[in-house]
Amino acid sequence: QVQLVESGGGLAQAGGSLRLSCAASRTAFTMDAMGWYRQAPGKQRELVASITRGSNTNYADSVAGRFTISRDNAKNTVWLQMNSLKPEDTAVYLCNARLFRKDYWGQGTQVTVSS
Repeated sequence: QVQLVESGGGLAQAGGSLRLSCAASRTAFTMDAMGWYRQAPGKQRELVASITRGSNTNYADSVAGRFTISRDNAKNTVWLQMNSLKPEDTAVYLCNARLFRKDYWGQGTQVTVSS
């Protein structure tokens, strides 16, 4: 069973930066698409950014130009660099990865941005 282990997150001030990482383990295969979702209290889960195995990226309009997603296929790891953070970025961020059409999820990491 593929396991996604997240790290990073925490507390930042508005305008600051944080970096999230997510490593896939317990698999000999390179994950297909990997990405980050977030869920704020009382809101639906939303896609933040995704990246294909070929490094094609996709961003939510709300984070485009501020966040950067990247990956290392050899390490089965994806990162999310978050700059110019805003209070509305506060949420639980969840790593997602797909392999053979099956989705896997990390446990989630809290990101809190103070104004």
